[in-house]
Amino acid sequence: MKRGTERTDRAAPVRRRPTPIRISSRARNVILVLGLLALVSLMWAAPTVLVMLLGGFALAMALSFPVRWLSHLMPRGLAILATFVILIGLGALALLSLAPILIDQLASLINAAPDIVSQARNAVRGVLSPLSELGLWQGTPDQLMSRLGQDLVNLARNAARQALGSLISFVSITFGIALSLFGVLFVAVYLLAHVRKLKATYLMAVPKRYRQDARELWEAFAFTLSRYLSGLGLDMFAQGALSAVGLFLLGVPYALLLGTWVALTAVIPYLGAWLGAVPGVVVALTISPTKALLTALLFLAIQQLDGNVLQPAIQGRVLNLPSILVFLAVIAGGEIAGLLGVIFAVPTLAVLKVLFDFFRTRLETEV
Repeated sequence: MKRGTERTDRAAPVRRRPTPIRISSRARNVILVLGLLALVSLMWAAPTVLVMLLGGFALAMALSFPVRWLSHLMPRGLAILATFVILIGLGALALLSLAPILIDQLASLINAAPDIVSQARNAVRGVLSPLSELGLWQGTPDQLMSRLGQDLVNLARNAARQALGSLISFVSITFGIALSLFGVLFVAVYLLAHVRKLKATYLMAVPKRYRQDARELWEAFAFTLSRYLSGLGLDMFAQGALSAVGLFLLGVPYALLLGTWVALTAVIPYLGAWLGAVPGVVVALTISPTKALLTALLFLAIQQLDGNVLQPAIQGRVLNLPSILVFLAVIAGGEIAGLLGVIFAVPTLAVLKVLFDFFRTRLETEV
């Protein structure tokens, strides 16, 4: 009996309590600040990691609704697998069916670019000549065309230099894009598969008396970001599809390519509507001023439909912020971080709004 007990004790040694290392609260704060600075430095030195994390987080938030819905029909693991299989299948189908058409239209548009510029110049000259004769326009149409032509030449040269540089580093760029896409998918799958464990870890890190509030903050973040990001994806698809169909019905060439451009620019609030409409109106102007006017009215109608019907139906009042605040956030994001700042300005504003609403009802000033 004694030998058996000794063997059992040897097989399962008693785990001793770790010896605590006492530090002051000031030292703890210094360590936290240094850790945060190290993390920021890492993200600055390796921006691909940040792109993967943000992209994976955004994809996980956008796919949380279909995963949640499929979880009622099957185990959560199978729901995640089915969601990604459907997503990759739709992406492959779109790539195989639409990519050849887009490439063909893009090549055709590049070949026709000189003619489009010439016809647009003649159309603008025809509009400005009467204004110049009446003294309503400073300078002559030819002077304006000369300035615009020089600007276009400079733009073309810069684009050519960038294209040449991209061609030289094509292999590394392709590898980087493939690695980023894989990283985004991996992060999204991990977050969706371990969301419950992450939530439990987050709640355990909060003092017990604040856990109910911490749970409400988690749910508010999850609802706001998932509703916004999934709604943004549907909104981009709706704007692109409506634009492509409308341009096709109006007889404007390159309808699918222009509709894809509208869908991509729809990620930018307010400014994206103008960026998406300009190429379509310019191409339509080469056909006739009437066609250009109809195209402009088409984009105006789509924007009104999107702002008054689609976005409220898809996203609801998930932000509920003044339009001027969203617009200023987009401008500030562009000045701080360029295109990425513009894209992430509204999600960042949504996070700040959730934090503001959370602390507004809880912070109390001591008398």
